[in-house]
Amino acid sequence: MTFHPTPQLPAQAVQRPRDIRLDVFRGLGMFIIFISHLPQSWWANWIPARFGFSDATEIFVFCSGMASAIAFGKIFDQSGMLMGTARIGHRMWQVYWAHICQFLVIAAGLAALMNSGYLERCCGLKEDYVQALNLRYFFNDPVGNLPGLLSLTYVPNYFDILPMYVALLAMVPVMMFIAAKSRIAFFAAVIGMWVAATLHLVSFPAEPWSNRQWFFNPFAWQLVFFTGFAFMKGWIPAPPVDRRLVWLAVALVLASIPFTNFRIYEAVPGFQALREASKPLWIKTDFGILRYVHFLALAYIAYVAVGPNGVRLHAGGRITGPVVAVLRKVGQQSLPVFLASLPIAQATAILRDMAGGRGDWLIQAISNIAGLTAIAAVAYIAAWFKSQPWRKVPKPAPAPLPAKPSVAAPSGRTAVPVYGPPARPARPARTPGALPQGA
Repeated sequence: MTFHPTPQLPAQAVQRPRDIRLDVFRGLGMFIIFISHLPQSWWANWIPARFGFSDATEIFVFCSGMASAIAFGKIFDQSGMLMGTARIGHRMWQVYWAHICQFLVIAAGLAALMNSGYLERCCGLKEDYVQALNLRYFFNDPVGNLPGLLSLTYVPNYFDILPMYVALLAMVPVMMFIAAKSRIAFFAAVIGMWVAATLHLVSFPAEPWSNRQWFFNPFAWQLVFFTGFAFMKGWIPAPPVDRRLVWLAVALVLASIPFTNFRIYEAVPGFQALREASKPLWIKTDFGILRYVHFLALAYIAYVAVGPNGVRLHAGGRITGPVVAVLRKVGQQSLPVFLASLPIAQATAILRDMAGGRGDWLIQAISNIAGLTAIAAVAYIAAWFKSQPWRKVPKPAPAPLPAKPSVAAPSGRTAVPVYGPPARPARPARTPGALPQGA
C-alpha cells in the first residue's frame, strides 16, 4: 500500500490548536529533568523517580511521540511517504547537531575551567568536574573518541536522551509504512521490538572501550513513544473516566513507592533483596514492563485530573494560572530548554559549590530555584526569537491633525484658535419690503 496525498485544504481550515495538556506536561518534565541533572541536588530526592518506577523521561518520550504525530504524522497523510520521510530527516539532522554542540559546549567549558585552576585558587575547590561526568576517557583519547562522538557510538550517560530521540525519529517512517498496511502489524512491530530489547537482542554501543550499551535503549523506549504517537493519531481510543480505574491507578502508583524510595527499602528488613529480584521488571535501560504500567497509571490520573481537553488547566487561578503559563511556555520550547538545561545545571552546581552550599539547605534551594528560573527564561527568549519580531511591519504613525484656524485678535493681543465646527456664512441683510430673489 502506498501513501496518496489527500486534497489540500486551506491552511486556516486544517490549523489545529495546540493541546495545552501536551505543552504543560512536557514543561513539567523539563523542570524535573533539570533537577535530576543538577549534581548533588537535594531536591532530586523528591522527584517522581523516588516515588515510583517511571520518571520524567517517560513524560518526555511519551509527549515527544504525541508531538511527532501532530507535527509529522499529518505530513505522511497529506503529502505522502517521501515528504514525510524528508521532514523526519530534517528534524533528525537538527537534533543530531544539537546533541553534538551540547556535548562540545559542556566538555570544552569544564575543561577550560579545570585547566585554569581558578576554582582551587579562589575557593579551594578540588572537585574534578570533568571526571564527574566521566569525560576523562574522551580527553585522554580525543582522536579515537571523536569518531565515536559523531557516529553516536560514544554516548556518555549525561548526554543520552537526544541520541535516543534521534533513533526514535528514525523509526517513524518505517512504522508509518507498516501502519498504512495494517494497524495490527504496527502494534505487533512495537511490541516485538520491545521484547527483543528486553531479551538483550538489539541495542547500540555507548563507548568504544567497553561493552556498555546506550543507557536508553531506543528499541525498548519506542514502546512509550509510539504509545503517545498512536493516542494522538487516534489509533488507540481515549480511556473512559471511571472511578474504579482511578482507584486502580492510584493503587498501582502507591504500590511502587517502597521499591524506589530509599528511606523505605533500606529501613524494611529483607525488602532490599525483593527489590533487587524485581529490578529486571522496572530497569530503566530496557524499559521494564513495570515502568510502562506505572507510567500509564500516572498518565491516567493526570488525564482525569485536568478534565476534558485540559479544561482545568485553562481555568487557572491567581497562583495556578501563572504557573500553568510558565509550564506551557517551557513545554512549547522543549528542545532549546533541554539544550540549555544541562549547561545551566553544571554552572549552577559549580556556583553552589563555590559558595560552599552543597550541604546548606538555603543555598541548595537558591541554586535549584535560580536554575529553574533560568531555563524558564530560555523558553521565553526562544519563543521571542521564533516569533521573528524583525519581520513584523511597524504600524505607521498616525497622521498629524490639520492646523486649527485662528481668530484675528486686536493689536497687542494673541490670536485665539477657533474650535468646533466651522461657522455658516452669514445671510445678506434684506431691505425691508423687498421680496426674496426668485419670488
